Amino acid sequence: MKSKQTQISSRNVIDDLGFSPEESAQIKLKTELHSEILRAVEEHGLSARQLEKVLDQPQPRISELLRGKISKMSVDKLTVYLFLLGKRVKMVTEPRPLSPAEKERLAA
Repeated sequence: MKSKQTQISSRNVIDDLGFSPEESAQIKLKTELHSEILRAVEEHGLSARQLEKVLDQPQPRISELLRGKISKMSVDKLTVYLFLLGKRVKMVTEPRPLSPAEKERLAA
């Protein structure tokens, strides 16, 4: 009987998929923006057709947005969508743990 290989999770699927820390940060930001867009759509009770008009986007783009296919959408575009849905994006940054190499690079 073969044993299944296991991997310890970092508790964040994006981190576990092997993206660089920089790519992971970008994906997380886009994911958060997308989640807020979906919340706003639900708050307003908008159909896909209505969303096409509100965002002034064609049906294929709205379909991608609603299905979470945001890899080709920029943070700028997602921010504009939120604005058009009556939301303001407010950015907050916070320190994160640095690797020894990052600490050294920043001290230079």
